[in-house]
Amino acid sequence: MMLINKHWETIYFYLRHEYEENLTHQAIRILQMISRQEAQTISTIAAKLHLSHNTASEHIKRLIQKEFVIKERSQQDERVVIVKLTEKGQQALATHTLLDETKLKKVEEKLSEEEKKLIQSAFELLAKEAYDVFSH
Repeated sequence: MMLINKHWETIYFYLRHEYEENLTHQAIRILQMISRQEAQTISTIAAKLHLSHNTASEHIKRLIQKEFVIKERSQQDERVVIVKLTEKGQQALATHTLLDETKLKKVEEKLSEEEKKLIQSAFELLAKEAYDVFSH
């Protein structure tokens, strides 16, 4: 299993997006949590990242300035302020966490149907097991 990281690093190095906007690892984690609806308030973001409320609030403030997130009142409870991704935030998250589709297509063109299915199955299995082990 240790070779997964070595291979993943190579895959990501060659197939990542080129981006102009640098985001911190913490900012990307916050965008991921919001997009997956694992954390939608500053308090839940702070708790999941083991940050103080003030530090999480500062991160959110910077993401608001970059127009990646917005804050709104919850429709269920007006006292609660939730954080949501904007379209620009969704694009930034994709650029910083997904592989470049154009580059991926070039690699895919070189693979047989059997190889494509094998890779797809392996990634599906790894994603499922990661979710099962760490999603609670």
